[in-house]
Amino acid sequence: MKIVVIGGTGLIGSKLVKKLGEHGHEAVAASPNTGVNTLTGEGLAEVLTGAKVVVDVSNSPSFERAAVLKFFETSTGNLLAAEAEAGVGHHVAVSIVGTERMPENGYFAAKIAQEQLIEKSGIPFSLVHSTQFFEFARGIADDATVDGKVHMAPVLFQPIAGDDVAQAVGRTAVGSPLNGKIEIAGPEQSLMDEFFRQALIAWGDPREVVTDPHARYFGSELTERSLVPLNDDDAALGTIRYHDWLGRTSTGK
Repeated sequence: MKIVVIGGTGLIGSKLVKKLGEHGHEAVAASPNTGVNTLTGEGLAEVLTGAKVVVDVSNSPSFERAAVLKFFETSTGNLLAAEAEAGVGHHVAVSIVGTERMPENGYFAAKIAQEQLIEKSGIPFSLVHSTQFFEFARGIADDATVDGKVHMAPVLFQPIAGDDVAQAVGRTAVGSPLNGKIEIAGPEQSLMDEFFRQALIAWGDPREVVTDPHARYFGSELTERSLVPLNDDDAALGTIRYHDWLGRTSTGK
């Protein structure tokens, strides 16, 4: 089966293309550096010829509120129109757990707009809402640093490995369209401040982690369950634990 992965050369996309190929599918990585640009429409008609499924794991180059909204609205609109023309039967998009709970966050608001376009398109779809990736943990800590200290709220946190994300997205892509969403998360749930306290120790990072109930997450104040699945029993969980993942990545494996 031909599956086109938009953003297929990025962190999740490259893993997904590899996994799909290992299972015998014709997985095509589509991105500007392979001649496919969803913002301009360049290469879309050609790459979607014969495609049964499209998976969108692309991301905006800017997180500024207006820019990210324009990216997702333009990119998704062009992509859905091209899919309708090509007869694609399943659109899969990766989004974020908690988008609907933090609409004041510009990035999350843009993802909501993207999802609404997909839901109204008439193309059968599946939305995969993921918690934060292990690969982004250092960036989260850096964004939360004030005067050399990492301010974290004592809220629930359940990050997931990129490999587990790709596994879940791949299963969704080759399955029947959900016409709805699933939530995925890592196998371990902890308090965010404690996760980062232990993570910084593991990184050999001397910064102090400060427990701050009003600490903001990329501009948003958090409630206890802002960043974890709505229902623990319904979420699909990965298998890779953070410290196991960190041990492999730090040794180059």
